[in-house]
Order: sequence, then structure tokens, then C-alpha cells
Amino acid sequence: MSESKGNAVVLGAGIAGLLAARVLADFYGDVTVVERDSLPNGPRNRRGVPQGGLPHIPTARATQSMEKLFPGFLADLVAGGARVWDDGDLSRLCMNFGGHQLLRSGNIPDPGSIVVHYAHRPFLEWRLRRRVLDIPNVTFAEAHDAVRLTSNGQLGRVTGVVLARRDSGAQRTLLADLVVDATGRGSRTPVLLEQLGYPRPPESELKVHVTYSGLPVYVAPGGLRENITLTAAEPKRPLAFAMFAGENDNYMLAVQTLAGRPAPTDRASLFDCLTDVAPPHVLAAARSAEPLADLMQYKFRANRWRHYDRLTHRPDGLIVMGDAMCTFNPLYGQGMTIAAVEALILRDCLRHGDEDLPRRFFRRAAKEAGVAWRMAVSSDLALPQIAGKRTASVRIRNAVVDRMVTAAETDPLVVQRFLHLMNMVGRRGPLTTASTLLRTVFR
Repeated sequence: MSESKGNAVVLGAGIAGLLAARVLADFYGDVTVVERDSLPNGPRNRRGVPQGGLPHIPTARATQSMEKLFPGFLADLVAGGARVWDDGDLSRLCMNFGGHQLLRSGNIPDPGSIVVHYAHRPFLEWRLRRRVLDIPNVTFAEAHDAVRLTSNGQLGRVTGVVLARRDSGAQRTLLADLVVDATGRGSRTPVLLEQLGYPRPPESELKVHVTYSGLPVYVAPGGLRENITLTAAEPKRPLAFAMFAGENDNYMLAVQTLAGRPAPTDRASLFDCLTDVAPPHVLAAARSAEPLADLMQYKFRANRWRHYDRLTHRPDGLIVMGDAMCTFNPLYGQGMTIAAVEALILRDCLRHGDEDLPRRFFRRAAKEAGVAWRMAVSSDLALPQIAGKRTASVRIRNAVVDRMVTAAETDPLVVQRFLHLMNMVGRRGPLTTASTLLRTVFR
């Protein structure tokens, strides 16, 4: 661990902000986490995480990364009631992609290669927040807005942030040697940079206009064997369905419509639209389950990547991470993973000092975000309802995925590799390895 020095400020107390605070606590004397919400004392939804009440399970790579930052964290999740899939039992998974039902019997060849912890977003965030609160040099400033950044002008460095209390509007300035923006897809950093005389980062965007409708339910033990049920949208049926297990037999279920199509607005219409989408036994379990909250909706307009790595003129002392930099269609579950990976990148960069930190961080983070971006955008563009340029690489990637899920109907090794792809673990680029091509394209 490097010798601590100076102060750091993290904007946002979501997954990305909490992981960033954990990293910064090893390198800075004082770390302040600024959050707009008043944070709940328990695993409850909050306004700043509108998608928190919908199916939202961390990938295997996300939880692996969290364990590196918080040793023993996964054991804590399990002790709190989280489920673990670590035996490769395919009867616990019910996934359909493009009309292809993945194999549901037997086991994957190497169960230890992918371990999934089923913990819903509010529970996961609460457990992380408890860990961060236990760090002596980390404090929280709740119910505050970040109004503007401060800088030392010609020296080209951010020096802090001006905060305003949400109740009174009273302002104060927090000085900082490093400011990390982890405020999510509503990040104001492009505007704040302009206020300091810097350009906005260039952006890539793919509009999808999806709407989620869903709710949490309690399924009595033994009422549903599957940990995950997922039916992806198809060209002729632009509707997706997910029902994920979580801690203490709580499930979250939702439907997703796309391209601006209306979504269900009450429980009755939610279940009605699932008649031909959800497996009958899963739909029956959902209908008989105890609702734990009212139906909620969440709208997601577009995948967006703010390319801070491409800026030729940027201030020192400012990092942007998580959804504030790159946000993906939530259906693919990549957001928490990229935030966790970026936290490890930030740690590695800080181990080599803070000189030229933003450039080094953004360059490495862009490589990881790019992998997830290509996966998400290609998957969205497989649906004709989504407008966008279908390049040769997109068409090839989608063709190989289609062959892969076809093979996964009967081949447990291909199922394993597909799960690696979904969970962002294993070899990079599993779609193009020779053995995968042989087992998929040439079947």
C-alpha cells in the first residue's frame, strides 16, 4: 500500500462510488463520498438507483472483483441469504435466446470456472456500503448536490468541488487532490468541464428506448427450482422477460419492451403479456408469489459512451467511472461489472503514482468498456426495431452468437462458454476461439 496523502472526493454512493472509495482509502488521507440521496439503513431501494427494484444480479466477474477489494465479502453475502450457483447444475438455469432454449439437464464441464452469487442490487449495495462505512478515513456527505468543480486555472488541475445541501441550498467547498465522478448516467461532468474551459468528451450512442416493468416477489422455498429465468427479445417478438432469484427467496421479475413500445402498468397486464413468453411453470410461480412492492417502471433511452480517453485537453485531478462514463442496456448486466473492473484499474494506476493519472486510467478503462460496448450494441442491433448501422463486425458477431446458442441447446461445453461470455470471465474473445467455432459453426 502506498503512503496516504491528501484528500479525495467521490461523487455518488452507488456501486461504482463505493468501490472507488475503497480504493482511494488506501492512497489518500481522507476520502469523502458525496451522495444526493439520504441513504437507507438497510437493503432498500432509493431514488438515485431507479433500476434497483428490477432483476439486477452481478456477474461472476463483478463479484470476483468485489472480493479482491473486500476480502470475505462473498461469504458475507451468503451469510446474509444470497444464493450461490457453483455446481454447474443446468436445471437451475432457464435461458432462451433467439428462440433457442439452452440445455437444461446435466452440468457444465468445469463448474469452478463460473460461480454466480444471486443478490439483488439493494442488498448488494447495502452490504458494500457497510464495508465502506467501516473504513476509518472514509466519511459520507449525504443529501448534497455537486454544484461545480474548482480548479487552479492555468495549472490545469481540478482542486475540489462545491457542494450544496439539498434541504437549504447552503454551499461549501471540499478541497481535493482527486475528484472521482461516479454519479451514473446523469453525470454532469461534461457540463462542468465546459464551465472550466475544457471540451466535452466525444460520445457514441445507440438509442434503444426500452422500458422495464417489474416488481419483487417472495417465492416460498421449493416453489421454483430455477435461480434465473431469462427469455430474450426476438425480431418477431420485441419483448424480454427475466425473473432472478436473490437473497432469502426473494425474486425480482420484469418485462422489457423496446423501441418505445408501451409496457405493462399493473400486475394483471404484466402477467397477461407473459402468457406466451415465460415458461408456464415459472409464470405460475410468479402469479402465486407474494408481491413485496408495487409494480415499478424504469425507462432507459440509449447506450452511451463518453470517450474521456479521446480528450486531448483535460484537467488533472478528475476521474470519471462507471455509468458516468459508459452506460449499457441494463438487460446485459454489464454496468456493475465494468464499475468493479474500473475500480481495480484505478487501484493499479495509483500504485504507480498520481502523475498523469487521468490519461492512464481512461486509456485502460476504455479497453474494458469497449469489450462490453461491442457486446451490448451488437446484441441490440440483432433486433430490427433498433435503428443503427449494422457493420460487418456486428453482423459476424451476431451470426456466431446465433450459432453458439443453437449449439448450446445440446452441448454443455458451449453452454459453459456462453455463460463465460455473459459473465465476462474466462478467455477474452471466446466467440472466436478455434474450438468454439468448430463446435458451433460446423455442427
